[in-house]
Amino acid sequence: MLEEIPLTRPQTPLLDAIDSPADLKQLEPDQLIELAEELRLFLLYAVGQTGGHLGAGLGVVELTIALHYVFNTPKDRLIWDVGHQAYPHKILTGRRDRMLTMRQAGGLAAFPSRKESQYDAFGVGHSSTSISAALGMMLAAEMQDQDQHTIAVIGDGAMTAGMAFEALNHAGHLDKNILVVLNDNNMSISNNVGGLSSYFARMWASKPYNFIRTGSKRVLSKIPPALKAAHRAEEYMKGMVSPGTLFEEIGFNYIGVIDGHDTLGLVDILSNIKTLRGPQLLHIVTQKGKGYAASENDPFGMHAMSKISPASKSTANGLQSSPTYSLVFGDWLCDMATSEPLLVGITPAMGEGSGMKRFAEEFPDRFHDVAIAEQHSLTFAAGMACDGLKPVVAIYSTFLQRAYDQLIHDIALQDLNVLFAIDRAGLVGEDGPTHAGSFDLSFLRCIPNMIVMTPSDENETRRLLSTGFAHRGPAAVRYPRGKGPGTPLEATLEPVAIGKGVIRRQGKSVAILAFGSMVTPALQAAEQLDASVIDMRFVKPLDTDLVEAMARSHQLLVTVEENAVMGGAGSAVNEHLLQADYRIPILNLGLPDRFLDQGKVPEMLAAVGLDSETIAAAIKAKLKACKIQSEAV
Repeated sequence: MLEEIPLTRPQTPLLDAIDSPADLKQLEPDQLIELAEELRLFLLYAVGQTGGHLGAGLGVVELTIALHYVFNTPKDRLIWDVGHQAYPHKILTGRRDRMLTMRQAGGLAAFPSRKESQYDAFGVGHSSTSISAALGMMLAAEMQDQDQHTIAVIGDGAMTAGMAFEALNHAGHLDKNILVVLNDNNMSISNNVGGLSSYFARMWASKPYNFIRTGSKRVLSKIPPALKAAHRAEEYMKGMVSPGTLFEEIGFNYIGVIDGHDTLGLVDILSNIKTLRGPQLLHIVTQKGKGYAASENDPFGMHAMSKISPASKSTANGLQSSPTYSLVFGDWLCDMATSEPLLVGITPAMGEGSGMKRFAEEFPDRFHDVAIAEQHSLTFAAGMACDGLKPVVAIYSTFLQRAYDQLIHDIALQDLNVLFAIDRAGLVGEDGPTHAGSFDLSFLRCIPNMIVMTPSDENETRRLLSTGFAHRGPAAVRYPRGKGPGTPLEATLEPVAIGKGVIRRQGKSVAILAFGSMVTPALQAAEQLDASVIDMRFVKPLDTDLVEAMARSHQLLVTVEENAVMGGAGSAVNEHLLQADYRIPILNLGLPDRFLDQGKVPEMLAAVGLDSETIAAAIKAKLKACKIQSEAV
């Protein structure tokens, strides 16, 4: 058991000889146990150097080795759900020497990526997609007469999403060859991990048992009462020692519960499963953070970690000196709940990340974490709103996308009183495009009845959250990851006037209409240009009076947003000015029409023209192109 993460590269002779799963297969089975220790040690070192997801990867070291040892990847398709646990997979599939570039610009992605490696069968970052993707690949192989195995690895957390069960149901109906590995590493579905259950699990995966099982059913099919009795006996036997009855009823052959850290046991049971026909579900139990004491003792806190250095030897993501937007929201939620007894907080497995820890402790009866079930979280909130409560849904921008129909059909269409606190809006840096909140302004502003707000700093976040809470109907406040510009917080929870922006700087010739996080760089750019800066606050309803006033008093309007330009806040300004027949040059700045790979947020913003220097440069170029005179140009 390691107490500290190694700061220098450890000696890993077995691992260093493996550049592909083909090399792995050259090892003797008893060498795999030593390899697992080396792989775990190297993983700790690599993540310590780069930061990233740690606990989940440590928990699947033995499983990863066994899967690549038994199956013929990449011909056999191996699909990792979510992708948090895929670091050992990357190390064993030819990317060991690039692991120190993880989550950096031009380096390895934080999640499996099809463009990165042929071994990454499916790109992923959101949860509960693996079984659906695996089923599609399995059918594609069958239609093209390709002989391959298809394996989906899904955690018990991801299994809480409805999409996973939709795919399981479809797979059971098709009755085709597919293996689902359920990695139970947190809230165990069953406590039946012991000698008896392990014995039965080995038996259920054995060739003799499955030969007798399928053969006897063919024979007994001619005697329906006997077949029914045999099926019921098998069901009762499995139900006594496993949670497999549900999966069996769906149509899977359930095998479990298995120790997920027994490398040789996994190799043996996977080798047997490889010969079986039909849908198979292997239920293994692992320990998140296995082998590293801090992660084993705090699997939630050590789910991910920051890069460490010899000077600090810090491992966990500690709280920063000034509050993040998430903590600003969490404190606002507690303050508002004190005076508003009908407030309830809802989140789909984003409680701690969204800053709701304090609220959950102080108002446990009003806090609802519904697990990884974004669609359910919104309709759940809709039901509460129908009967008089005021739900506040805390959700990351990238995951709100997964519940778009519920947002439109169940909440906006009925004009229900739900507030959305949308975290991680805009670029998120090292986590890359799967987690970027690049599109929420575009997909929110087209929905009738929605109020859409973009606070520019910490205090504005509090005020606009209060505005959304006071509003009767659906409202959204979107804010970025991390800290704001450091604006002091006021104690007041007073709302602002809906649809009204604020002039932050009065200048000449150029008016910059800035939304949310772009107000600060816009103010910095304006100093070079003597430009006006308007904190628009609202994307919907747009402050059309202020927009028209700027159009009348300036020669160029510039919109700036940390959202896709296409259909975003700038498009809202364009649409209004066109309808109002204003003839004025407009420059729309925002995220380009492409997915942006991982990197540091400041560098990413500069690369797409959204830091103060590049904003100023773009405005100067536009002024020159339009031949508009400006004293600063």
